[in-house]
Amino acid sequence: MSNTDHHHADALDAAPRAPGFDNSIAFLAQGYEFMPRRYAALDSDLFATRLMLQRVLCVRGEDAGRMFYQPGRFTRRHALPATTMALLQDFGSVMALDGEAHKKRKAMLMSLFSPLERQRLVGLAAAEWRTRFAQWTGNAQVVVHEAAQEVLCRAVCHWAGIPISAEDAQERTREFARMIAGAGSAGPRNWRGHLARARTEQWARALVDAVRAGQVQPAFDSPLNVIARHRGADGELMHRKHAGVELINLLRPTVAVARYIVFGLLALHDHPESRARIAAGDDAYTTWFMQEVRRYYPFIPAMGGRALHAFDWRGMHVKKGTWVLFDLYGTNHHPAIWGDPEVFRPERFDRRQSSGFDFVPHGGGDHYSGHRCPGEFVTGDLVKSALQLFAGEIAYDVPPQDLTVGMRRIPALPASGFVIKNVKQRHPRESGDPC
Repeated sequence: MSNTDHHHADALDAAPRAPGFDNSIAFLAQGYEFMPRRYAALDSDLFATRLMLQRVLCVRGEDAGRMFYQPGRFTRRHALPATTMALLQDFGSVMALDGEAHKKRKAMLMSLFSPLERQRLVGLAAAEWRTRFAQWTGNAQVVVHEAAQEVLCRAVCHWAGIPISAEDAQERTREFARMIAGAGSAGPRNWRGHLARARTEQWARALVDAVRAGQVQPAFDSPLNVIARHRGADGELMHRKHAGVELINLLRPTVAVARYIVFGLLALHDHPESRARIAAGDDAYTTWFMQEVRRYYPFIPAMGGRALHAFDWRGMHVKKGTWVLFDLYGTNHHPAIWGDPEVFRPERFDRRQSSGFDFVPHGGGDHYSGHRCPGEFVTGDLVKSALQLFAGEIAYDVPPQDLTVGMRRIPALPASGFVIKNVKQRHPRESGDPC
């Protein structure tokens, strides 16, 4: 026992307590707003409650981010509902590893996202978008979210070295879409996600087996080949199940970027004055705009961890095994960090230096040593490219539709999926004109 136990109260007892014996139903009902409402009511950046009958410490803010993302302090195992974990990351993935095993696997995944490789993936996605733009000209209307998911699925499979036909691409897109849509829910949407997960895992494992047997021969440095042939800290080939999981963990999150692209187009629609600067190729402004999209709109609400060992924080004692939820959405909307968090203002990112713990749409801390998402940079690149293409290369109308972003459904999306019509391609020189 640490000698600090005698001086500091258990964090779960010392933190302000949210009313109610168990708040699971309230969490499902309120979604992204569950934690922010309770910080406001308790006038605190942390509170204790019960979810699924288990005690949990909910925290937000830069200081909480530093605490939560200190390498080696938390494990992701048993820190999210099993139904969510299986659809978002899965057991055996890099997110569920700790120590040397995590370090070696993370280094392998980070190696796949070099600047050149990111550029290659963005180029493949841009080519897919341009093919779509040509097809959409004269079409009645297009649901952009559906189209974006397939554009990204085709691009990321091509990039990864996965042979895929047009028919396969549609099926894979459907399966990934179900997994993403089901991750934050209970009931039928979640069950459909699990069925899709099982089918996709069989497909991914079969691909890994085919590479190892020499039946499929992707490029040596392609993600498919690198993952299929990766050896762990023990020097052994990664288990085929885990190799399949990591392959899915490259593909599915890339398809999920479709949501950020749709949020970006919604922001362009709501702030048409931004369009000309993006269309004109103002790269700095487009970067601010993309970052503000990632800050402002709801994506992943929180990340969970279990304390690997006891430690003290803010005068409280966090015991080994304590369940902590770090509120990503609440930190990205923290009034002390952002001033006017409910205002969409890209200029806030002009010369802003992030500590790595204040702006956390993909988690906090260091990408290499910690659990911050390895795909964060390529997400930004894909969103920026799509915004530039939509602002600069086509004109379109946004017909009346339900663009409400419900805060209850996780992950969130505008209700209509963002519908456009009367798409016209235009010469790049016209691109400064508003649509």
